[in-house]
Order: sequence, then structure tokens, then C-alpha cells
Amino acid sequence: MNYQAKIPTPFGMLGIRCDIEALIGIDFLEQDASPQLPSQAFAREACIQLQAYFIDSNFNFNLSLKLNGTAHQTKVWQAMSAIPSGQTRNYGELAKLLASCPRAVGQACGANPIPIVIPCHRVVSKSGIGGFIHQRKGAALDIKRWLLAHEKLSNRRDLWVTLVI
Repeated sequence: MNYQAKIPTPFGMLGIRCDIEALIGIDFLEQDASPQLPSQAFAREACIQLQAYFIDSNFNFNLSLKLNGTAHQTKVWQAMSAIPSGQTRNYGELAKLLASCPRAVGQACGANPIPIVIPCHRVVSKSGIGGFIHQRKGAALDIKRWLLAHEKLSNRRDLWVTLVI
């Protein structure tokens, strides 16, 4: 895969794919992947904004996205993007909102080409964490747990005040 940047994160390396004006994809890379400096201005901006999110999960991404999905996937991705940081929705809730079914919502979540920016990690099952990037166990779920914990901690302003004082 050709990446315009590779950045380290608290849970591993991310591969950033973009053209000169839009983010096309974010991939979770193998642990032994080497960092790669951004090869162009848009990739640099995407890296800066991702790093800002890892510092503060309330950061609002402002990146042009180039999505290539079905009409249903696009509706699901838009609905996921409306879920506030630190909150979750289950597959059934999104399905009801979109006049769809939970399995179809789950498939669209797994097909999300731009995780984190389009926060598919905020969609969970009714009885647990659900899947992540078409996986139901292993490292993918560890990443989802990390992202959810990061957002929950960032949204606990009372905790931050306690820690600072």
C-alpha cells in the first residue's frame, strides 16, 4: 500500500492515504511498521489533526474526505460522524435511525475507510463492545477499547481539574 505518511499512536502505527486535497484512508499497520514523514501538505495537515485528537479527544477534525462507498455506507458513515466524542450508539439505534438493520449497519461500520476521523469505534453492540474493522477479537478490539477509554477520560473535566490541582 502506498502511504503519504505513517504516524505512531498510543496503540500502534497508522498509515495515512490521501491525495493533494482529501483524506482517502487510514489503516492500522503492523506493530513493526516504521514512521514515515508526510510526503505532501495535506498529509501533514491530516497528521497534525490526528495528533491533536490523541491529545484531546474533543478535537473537531476539519479535513476534506474522499469517500468511496455505497449510498447506505455513506448514510451510516454520516450518522457515525454525528455521535459526539465520549458517547456511543449501538448498531440497532443507528439501524432504526436509518431505516436499516443492525447487521447492515455493522457491515458499513467495518467498511469505514477513515476510522478515528469517522468514529466507527463509537458504535457498539447492545450487549457489549461489538466488532471493529471487521474483527471481533484481538488487537482490533484493543484499539477500539483504547479509543473509547481515551474519549471517556478526555470528557471527564472533573477528573482533569482534580489532576491539575
